[in-house]
Amino acid sequence: MKQSFKLYLHQCICQTCQNHPYCAVAKQHQAINRVVAALDEKNRRRFVGLLALQWGRGGIARLIEITGISRNTICRGRDELQRADRSTTGRLRRSGAGRPTVEKNSLAL
Repeated sequence: MKQSFKLYLHQCICQTCQNHPYCAVAKQHQAINRVVAALDEKNRRRFVGLLALQWGRGGIARLIEITGISRNTICRGRDELQRADRSTTGRLRRSGAGRPTVEKNSLAL
């Protein structure tokens, strides 16, 4: 059976979006959030890192308001893009990382 996941779209909390939700800036912020919601964690981190590099000084603070992603995540994505070694593995997380499966939890009880 195919599972459907609803994309979580963050609502931008900047003053421009709050005061004028249909202006061009608000539409740009909504577009950024739609892209961020569709990416996996690694590509999301790298995408906001790229935006932070492009926007320069103050870009990280603006991205925190727009996307709701933490400062550490944005800095980590920016640093990954600046590093020369770009080894890409097929996995997003190390093996054994993440939450334990439900079967393991029920056996522990």
